[in-house]
Formats: sequence, structure tokens, C-alpha cells
Amino acid sequence: MSLLNGQTGAPESESTISKNAFSFKGKVATPEFKIILFDKKPPYITLFLDNSVVKITGVKDSIERAVVTGSASNLEYNKLSEALAPYQRVFGENAIYDSAAVASAKAVAVNFVKQNPGSFISPLAVIRFSQISEDTKSTEDLFSLLTPEVKNSPIGNYVAQQIADSKRNAIGTVLADFTQADTTGKPVSLASYRGKYVLIDFWASWCRPCRQENPNVVANFNKFKDKNFTVLGVSLDKARPAWIEAINADGLTWGHVSDLQGWTNAVAQQFQITQIPQNFLIDPDGKIIGKNLRGADLERKLTALLK
Repeated sequence: MSLLNGQTGAPESESTISKNAFSFKGKVATPEFKIILFDKKPPYITLFLDNSVVKITGVKDSIERAVVTGSASNLEYNKLSEALAPYQRVFGENAIYDSAAVASAKAVAVNFVKQNPGSFISPLAVIRFSQISEDTKSTEDLFSLLTPEVKNSPIGNYVAQQIADSKRNAIGTVLADFTQADTTGKPVSLASYRGKYVLIDFWASWCRPCRQENPNVVANFNKFKDKNFTVLGVSLDKARPAWIEAINADGLTWGHVSDLQGWTNAVAQQFQITQIPQNFLIDPDGKIIGKNLRGADLERKLTALLK
């Protein structure tokens, strides 16, 4: 069995079960989110560890319901989890939008931070808030309420980095222009799409999640293409034949550009794209009005815009 870093998933310690018991020993500089994994597969135990003597009691067939005692930090984690439990449905990637539930979940996160600015669990409340809010400034304002010690903890630094990342190409800003060659070698600029709603879709033929998402993009393109909407694909491919074959195989009948430089694609570097799929949705004036819209989220956004 393994003790994993809750943020990175990296193994930090190993143990074995002997006489129905196991143990991990060590110290942490600040309370940290951890995962205990059995046989390298789910289900697993999630908990916040501090330097207390922590006891975990459970049974093999329902290990995810194990009871953790002895850690004040984990008790706070449980309180936050329980408060957010009624609204878990709003946090899924393709969750059906429920404005009342979203507002209530935001309020839970905000109240937890305000009441516990010195808690090492509060950065997790900020993360939850950011997951259902497109307002980077509100997330940053909430993070600013934390004490310096919490802000400078590993999870605090993680949240700070997430906020910094979200401020790049932020919603409400104009996406910078770019020009790249299409499948025939003709230069195509983003500026030439002004006047339309455009999904700039970063993908590649070799990217399995991208290919899995393509049918959803195709469905939305077909549904909204007559309502001033289109897609511009930016490929991080290196081999032109594979790029063209994927376009044809997946039925991607919109515009495509690439410099066939893989991860060093000039447009990807311009916008600091380090993983795919990623996308930006821009309005007719070129302003970013959505980021990384996938699954039902994309259709919901387009439906609201293009009634």
C-alpha cells in the first residue's frame, strides 16, 4: 500500500498490512492532503495529515468509508466536505448547470475561508470556489483572505499558481491575433474570423482525449454553424499525413492551422498551452468568453449565447 501526495499523486511512503494493521511514520512541515492507495488501485482513502497521531479504522470491502481520527486538519477537511456534499453535482466536468446550487456552493466556500483564514484546509475551499466560478478576481480576492503561513504552504502555493495561470488569457480580455498555415499552406489569421463566435481548439491527431472530444465539437459545430459560430483547430501535430487523416476521419469540417512543430507550435507557445485538449471561445469582437469548454459545458454555453 502507498501514501501518495494528494496534489501530484507521487508516492511518498510504502507500508504493508500485517495482522490487520498498517502504519506510516514521518513529519510534515504543514498539514497536507494525502491519499492512501491499496494494491495500486481504487478505492482509496483521502485525508489531511498533520503531525498528530492519526488512526484510521475501516474494512477492506468499503475502505473508502474508513474513519480517520486524531487529525484536527482532517476534521476541518471533513467539515468542508460535508458542507459541500449537497452541491457535489455542480463540480462535475459535464454537470448540468444549476444557478441556485452554484450560488450555495460558492457561499459555503466563501464562508469557510472567512471563518478559517488560518486553516490549511481553506485553500481547498478556494479551489472549490474557482471550479464553479469564471471570475478570476473573485477567486484571487478569496485567496487574499488567507494568512501568510497558509498562502505559503504547498497547497497555498498551488492555488496561487492556479490563479496566476487563469489570469493569462483571462476571460474578458481580447485574445491576441496570430497567423498560421492551413492544410493547403495558406496563411490564416485569427483576425479574419472577427464578427463570429469562434472556438479556438488546440488538439493533435495523437492526443486520445482530443480525439474522444472531437465528436462533441462536431455535434456543436453542426448545431450552431448557421448561428454565426465556427471552430478553428490549431494542431500540435508534427506529421502532416497524420494531421490530415485525423481531420478527415473525425469529420472536422472547419478551418485548421498548424506549423507542424508539435509542442513547440508557435501559437501554442504564444498562449502558453502546455496540455491538450484546450480551447478558447471568443465573441465577434475577439474577447474570450469561455475557456476549456468540453462535453455538455460547450453546448450549454453556446445555447445561452446563440438562442
